[in-house]
Amino acid sequence: MAKRTDTRTPAPHAADSHDMIRVHGARVNNLKDVSIEIPKRRLTVFTGVSGSGKSSLVFNTVAAESQRLINETYSAFVQGFMPTLARPEVDVLDGLTTVITVDQQRMGGDPRSTVGTATDVNAMLRILFSRLGKPHIGSPKAFSFNVASISGAGAVTVRRGGQEVKERRSFSITGGMCPRCEGRGSVTDIDLTQLYDAGKSLNEGAFMIPGYTGGGWNSRLYIESGFFDPDKPIAKFTKKELQDLLHREPTRMKIAGINMTYEGLIPRVQKSMLSKDTDSMQPHIRAFVERAVTFTTCPDCDGTRLNEGARSSKIKRKNIADLCAMEIRDLAEWVRALKEPSVAPLLATLLETLDSFVEIGLGYLSLDRPSGTLSGGEAQRVKMIRHLGSSLTDVTYVFDEPTIGLHPHDIQRMNDLLLRLRDKGNTVLVVEHKPETIVIADHVVDLGPGAGTGGGTVCFEGTVEGLRTSGTITGRHFDDRAAVKNEVRRPNGTLEIRGASAHNLRNVDVDIPLGVLTVVTGVAGAGKSSLVHGSIPAGEGVVSVDQSPIRGSRRSNPATYTGLLDPIRKAFAKANGVKPALFSPNSEGACPTCNGAGVIYTDLAMMAGVATTCEECDGKRFEASVLDYHFAGRDISEVLALSVAEATEFFGTGEGATPAAHRILTRLTDVGLGYLSLGQPLTTLSGGERQRLKLATHMGEKGGVYVLDEPTAGLHLADVEQLLGLLDRLVDSGKSVIVVEHHQAVMAHADWIIDLGPGAGHDGGTVVFEGTPAQLAAARSTLTGEHLAKYVGA
Repeated sequence: MAKRTDTRTPAPHAADSHDMIRVHGARVNNLKDVSIEIPKRRLTVFTGVSGSGKSSLVFNTVAAESQRLINETYSAFVQGFMPTLARPEVDVLDGLTTVITVDQQRMGGDPRSTVGTATDVNAMLRILFSRLGKPHIGSPKAFSFNVASISGAGAVTVRRGGQEVKERRSFSITGGMCPRCEGRGSVTDIDLTQLYDAGKSLNEGAFMIPGYTGGGWNSRLYIESGFFDPDKPIAKFTKKELQDLLHREPTRMKIAGINMTYEGLIPRVQKSMLSKDTDSMQPHIRAFVERAVTFTTCPDCDGTRLNEGARSSKIKRKNIADLCAMEIRDLAEWVRALKEPSVAPLLATLLETLDSFVEIGLGYLSLDRPSGTLSGGEAQRVKMIRHLGSSLTDVTYVFDEPTIGLHPHDIQRMNDLLLRLRDKGNTVLVVEHKPETIVIADHVVDLGPGAGTGGGTVCFEGTVEGLRTSGTITGRHFDDRAAVKNEVRRPNGTLEIRGASAHNLRNVDVDIPLGVLTVVTGVAGAGKSSLVHGSIPAGEGVVSVDQSPIRGSRRSNPATYTGLLDPIRKAFAKANGVKPALFSPNSEGACPTCNGAGVIYTDLAMMAGVATTCEECDGKRFEASVLDYHFAGRDISEVLALSVAEATEFFGTGEGATPAAHRILTRLTDVGLGYLSLGQPLTTLSGGERQRLKLATHMGEKGGVYVLDEPTAGLHLADVEQLLGLLDRLVDSGKSVIVVEHHQAVMAHADWIIDLGPGAGHDGGTVVFEGTPAQLAAARSTLTGEHLAKYVGA
């Protein structure tokens, strides 16, 4: 037997020394040479005011570099098909692991995308029905509303024994798509009075469709088609002429020597406008679609999207459409009761996924819910589902405010999930503002001290207890608690809602007081948005600010998005006696070398493209001659480099006084964006900044009722205080403000609270409390009441 003589502890293995993610010299967006060490296999929370650089550090530096390095492991051929990623501006990034990002981006707005298709649950159900459904109608495709049934036959030539032989071949695919609505569940009806003015002829400009006016190619196609007299009023068209105008099949023809395809107006409008997601449309096209088109449930499939064959096959008296319409928690119980050894592995995986929905607090959703209708918080949690049961360890999970859209009651459940991911041996990085989640962190990194150029440095690193006593903005506000008002405002009228039954609402009757700050609250899925957005449509007198994200390219900036650039251009044009178009980097005044982008992009195929500052304009985006024109002593590029606060002063008094610009700038200051520069690309703004930019834009609209959906999303504790001040100013100026919100500080500040519940989905949909915040906290009769009482210390 070998004798052991050395009893000392062996030296630590070199492989175990890599227990930190090291970042040195990060300069992405507003980061100022940030250097930090993030512990692996721990939960690290990044805090700081909105715009302080949290996302720049976590998403644009750590996550972006990990993704880029993973992409580089593929062959050059494969990389050619992948998006090219530039290396973040950072000196050293060491100790990275594979990053899985779970962000707040809304899920695709494609009309055929549902919760079931987005999470692969539909795919498993389709396999289940193709094996067990009675009668048997075909493969899993037969149950898919994205696959149409098609068949065909014809002669094919095959070579056999040196001779060509003609054979008849046929094929057929059995799909589940409803032929009438093409798997969308709804059919569109177009109001012809919104397409054209029947009293006018085509030459007189009868068309009222965006893009079909002003003599462009769209109108020329119809005027010069030869199918009807363009000088004849449409009201006097024969049946044949009207058929050709509205419904004619695609026909090739030459117009002005150019080959074109003529098609009836209705199919053309359907293809070019109605097949797109309305949220991604330009505002004037969206307004036209909302005016001209009504969406009604498809009468053939009753909104199930499936054809008769797919609906006829059943398991235990339920077809696949019945299962997709069930709440997921009920579907999980149905699957649990299904004992079928032949498909046991499939049932086990399906049940595990459905249970994950319930565990994450989304059991109230149904699989047929369109994914575009999910809130940002719901979409983020749906994306989490595929990672919960994962066997991967030593992965870095990056979350962007996972508590958005969550009631205080649901936050504990989210915290448990984050801790579970960490305890499996993963590194969890969370960007977060809510103290309830910050408190579970093993390590905290606080960025600041301010936002934009005033941020980008690490103010604190350490434990939660250390943060509390650190003296940073986050530390000072960490234990802030808003007090319930002693005096509440008196309403000056009521908005009556009767018989509201959208989604899970159960014939709700409620009076919303006007002239005060009303907060509608309740657990996630209780029916808040259904009540507010479903019963108070945006329109005459109502300004609705929902959660849909701002879309913008790197050419968009706060000046272009808010309409601020228009009065600025006009002021420059008037002062110099030239055209306003010269003062837009996207129009005539653009630098010819970089086309007004300020940088020149060099595409390097599968390598990351390189952006270099344009030498001609030095990144100013304008032609040199344009910069010779001045207004109040500044050229246009200097004005766009001003911060909102500096510009407010510049356009407020003296020779630079421009009331139209000053009004917009005041609104931007009111929502706390005084530090943004006017020309900063929208792509560099954080989620909270975009939300407030949108709010500032809507504040300029004329309306007596403001409907806001979770305005605290992306806001730091210190910013919430400023938002409450803004809401007060709106109410005091005579507006009625209705807020859908979970934040206890906003609830405590309200004049009136409407609480929906008691639970989510079919357990919700009723009003469980109406009254003042003080009454809600005192009664503790609902989940919201309990959490509010705890928050205000009642």
